Parts: sequence; C-alpha cells; structure tokens
Amino acid sequence: MQATDPYGPGLALHTEGGVARLGERLREIRGEIGDRELARLEGLLAEAERTSESLRDAVSTRLMEVFKKDRSRGCFGLLYELNGNHLLTQVAGRLRRYASKSDARDVLQEVFFNVYRYPHRFDSTREDAFRVWSAMIVRNTVLKHLRSQSRGGRTEVAFDDLPDQPAPSAPSPLSGAIEEESRVECARVYLTYLQLYLRFYAMLSERERRALHLVEVEEFSYRDAAADLGIKLENLKMVIFRARRKIHRSMRRVFDGLSPDCRPARDPRKPKKKGTASRGESSPGRALRRNPRGDELRGFEAAGLEEGTD
Repeated sequence: MQATDPYGPGLALHTEGGVARLGERLREIRGEIGDRELARLEGLLAEAERTSESLRDAVSTRLMEVFKKDRSRGCFGLLYELNGNHLLTQVAGRLRRYASKSDARDVLQEVFFNVYRYPHRFDSTREDAFRVWSAMIVRNTVLKHLRSQSRGGRTEVAFDDLPDQPAPSAPSPLSGAIEEESRVECARVYLTYLQLYLRFYAMLSERERRALHLVEVEEFSYRDAAADLGIKLENLKMVIFRARRKIHRSMRRVFDGLSPDCRPARDPRKPKKKGTASRGESSPGRALRRNPRGDELRGFEAAGLEEGTD
C-alpha cells in the first residue's frame, strides 16, 4: 500500500526547494494568519539548524493553533499539504497491523475530518503538539473504522494500543479521613438497622420467630422448617412472607416518623372467641367485604388473621 497524497504531491520539506515553497504558501495566506503570525512562521523557516521533521512539527503546531482560533481554511489546507503523506503512512501501517483491506486514503479523510471537528481539544504548549495529537487521532480513527467494518461487532486490538492503566495513587490525609468517617457512619447505620430489626423481631409471635430463625439463621430448607413446625409447606411460606413484611413495614414507618404497628399473628391453635362473626359471615369475609379492590392479603390482615391455618 503506497503512502502518497491522494490529491497531490504535498509539501515535502526534505526535498530541494521544499522550505522555499512552504514560505510561498505561507505568504499566500497572509490575510488569514496575520502579519504577526507570518513573521513568527518565517522565523521558524530561517532557523538553519532545524531538521525537516522538526520544522514540519513547529509550523504545523502554529497553523493548528491559528485554525483553532479563526477556523482559517487556508491554514487547514496547508496543514493537509504538510502532513497528508506523513499521516497516510501511519494509517497504512495500522491497517496492515490489523490485516485490514480498507483503503488508507478513505481513512485519512476521516482523520482530517476529526482534526477539523475537534480543534478545541488541541493544546499547543509543545512544539511537536500537532504530531502527537494527530497520531492519537489516527489511532482512534483506525480503531473506530475497524469496528464499523467488523460484522460481528468485535475486533482484535493490538497490545500496544491498549491504554495504560493509571498507577495507583498514594492515599492522601484527606482521603484517609473521608474513608474513616465513611466507615464509622456505615457501622452506625448498620447498628441502627440491626437494633430495629431485633426490636421488631421480638414483637412477632413465637411461631413467626421460630420460622425466621430456622430459615435465616440455621439455614433450614422450607420443607424441613415446615416439618419442624408441624405445618404445611404453603403455610410456612406465608408465615415467613408476612413476618418479613411486618419487620420491613415497621422499620419503614419508624424512619418516616410513624408508629411501628408490628403486631404478632394469632395462634391458630387457640379457639376463636365467640361473637367474632355476624349473620353467618366469618371475619375474613367481612374483611374482604371492606376491601372492595379484592386484595386478599390486606383483607386477612384487616381481619387479624396474619397466618393461614394448618
């Protein structure tokens, strides 16, 4: 893949007369860059000790800085003439590394399009800033182009192109103080939650506490816990569900500034009190009638039956 400028020979400063042609091109865009910037650039051309690469870097950095401020078309065109062949060589080399058959000239146009789009990200503090910045754009543009061409959406990235991991920074006194305060606050909040949980756990019925202890502390299976309590598996699940909901609801009410309202469930083994139903209707029936939305669980709670019978 030959690395040549697709639209012309460009400005090769290492050839005979290359520096003189660059001086003529700079004078042609005097109206866009201004006399002060032109004098600065001509001063760079007059430095005989500079190599062609050093001169190209310095002039390109100044042209990019002018383009960043004024969006000068002449500066951008001269940037292309100075760096087209150089960047095309980089693009072609990266495409060969990934065994890509894409046209390097097409990718080069994407590179200069990104240069045109993002001049606000350019920092001209270093003389070789444009060379470093444009090399980064070449790398990112080639990788983006390969991802767009990949059918499976995956592409291999060379090890050299992987970003360096930032070195772990030493902890500062401020970060250590913040971490210590966070640890203390986390422990305080955890103890608050734990105390509330134990408080409302103690307010449950004996069977609710036993069911939670078997499942959550002793890690019994639901089937084994149901056999230990002597109830059906379905009833055990309902007991645990309602016990957990009572604790959670009471804790939430406390944090909202309300009373906990955590009442133990009725022991199904105790006989019902007389007069709890009227006109042949059971308490659950009355509760469901008072909840026209048909919420069965709320109906049973309103009736005072927090558990199913076994």
